[in-house]
Amino acid sequence: MSGIRNLPDGRRSGATLLELLIALIVLGLMVGTGLQFLRVQSRDLETGTNVSTALQNLRFAMRRLEADLRTLGTNVPGGQPELVYAGEDVIAFHADYATNVHGDVFAVYYTPGAPAGQVSAPADTMVIPNTLVTYPDTVYESAPGVISPAELIIFYFAPDPASDTADDHILYRQVNGGEPEVVARGIRRIDDQPFFRYLVLRDSTGVGLRLDSIPDDALPIFHFATIHGTAADTANSAVADSIRGVRVSFRSVATGPDGVVRDVAASRVIGFPNAGLAPLRVCGSEPLLGTTLSATVEEVEEKFRVALTWNAAVDETGGERDVVRYVIWRRPGGLGPWGDPYRSIPAGQANYSTVDEDVASGFSYQYALAAQDCTPSLSSLAQSAVINIP
Repeated sequence: MSGIRNLPDGRRSGATLLELLIALIVLGLMVGTGLQFLRVQSRDLETGTNVSTALQNLRFAMRRLEADLRTLGTNVPGGQPELVYAGEDVIAFHADYATNVHGDVFAVYYTPGAPAGQVSAPADTMVIPNTLVTYPDTVYESAPGVISPAELIIFYFAPDPASDTADDHILYRQVNGGEPEVVARGIRRIDDQPFFRYLVLRDSTGVGLRLDSIPDDALPIFHFATIHGTAADTANSAVADSIRGVRVSFRSVATGPDGVVRDVAASRVIGFPNAGLAPLRVCGSEPLLGTTLSATVEEVEEKFRVALTWNAAVDETGGERDVVRYVIWRRPGGLGPWGDPYRSIPAGQANYSTVDEDVASGFSYQYALAAQDCTPSLSSLAQSAVINIP
C-alpha cells in the first residue's frame, strides 16, 4: 500500500495527514500551472490566428488592387478615356483586361468563360458606385462599328450592412454594369485617411516632369469630356489624364471570440505604367468623324448663302491623329446620289467653317461631310438637314 512503510523494528506506519495535504497542494499547484500555461498558449494562438487572418485579408485585397490597377490604359483606343473617375473611395478606369476570344494577344488575360458584356467597353449607361455620375454617354469604338475591347473596371469601398461597426467596409470590384463582386470584408480606414489618394504628372518650371499629390479636397476627379484628347478635355477632365498612380491605404480587422479586435494596416503606391500609351493606328483604319455638320441660311447684302460649320474629327485630335482634310458634298433637293465632292478643307484648324454662295432662291440643298486620312480613306458621312433658300 503506497501510504504505508515498514519501520526498523518491524512495525508498519502510514502517511500522516500533513504529508497528504502537502502532496495535494503540490499536485494542485502543478495542475494549476499547467492549465494557466495552456490558457496562455490558447490565447496566444487565438491572437496569432486573428492577426494572421487580418494579414491574409489585407494581402489579398492589396494584391488584387495592384494587379488590376496596373492594367489601367492597356489597349485603350485613342479617344476613349483611361481613368474615368478618381474619388476617395472609388476608382473607375478602362483597360483591355480580359478577353474570351482565343488568340487575342492584346488583352491582359484570356478568360474563355468571361461574359460577353464584360470583355468590351460598356454599351449601356450606368451609375458609377458611390457617385451620382451616369456613364458613359457614348459608345467607344476601336474601328467603325467595332466596339472597344477596353472594359470599365471599378473598385469601391462601401459600408458593410452586416456589421454593427460603422467603419467596417467591404471592398467591391465591378466590371461595366455587372454585378459587383466582394473582394474583401473587414476593411477600415487608417485614422481619417481616404482609401484612395492620387499622384499626378506635372510639368514644373525649372524642374520638368514630376509626380505630385492631388489634395484631398480636390477630389473627386471626373473625365467629363466624352472623347479623350479633344478641345473639351480640359480643366478637371484633363487632370484625370495626368494621374499616374494611386496610394491605397486601409486596415484589415479580425475579431476573436473574446470580442477583441486585431488589425493590420498598409499603405502602398500603385503606379499606372500603361497610362498615356493609347495605341495610335496611324493611317490604318477608316477615320472616325464623330461630329455633326450644321448648315444655316445667311443673308448678306441682299443675297443668300449657306454657312457650314463642324468640329474636328475624333481621329484628328485623338485616335489615329491622321486626318488630313475634310471633304464636302452637295446635292439639290436632298435627293439622289452625292456625286463628286463639292469642296475640301485642310485639317489642322481650331474651328471649321465654310460658305456656299452658289445657291439660288426657291431651291433646296443638302450637304454631307467626311474626314479623309493619309491613306487616303474616307470616314462615314455626316449629313446636314435639307436647307431651303428663300
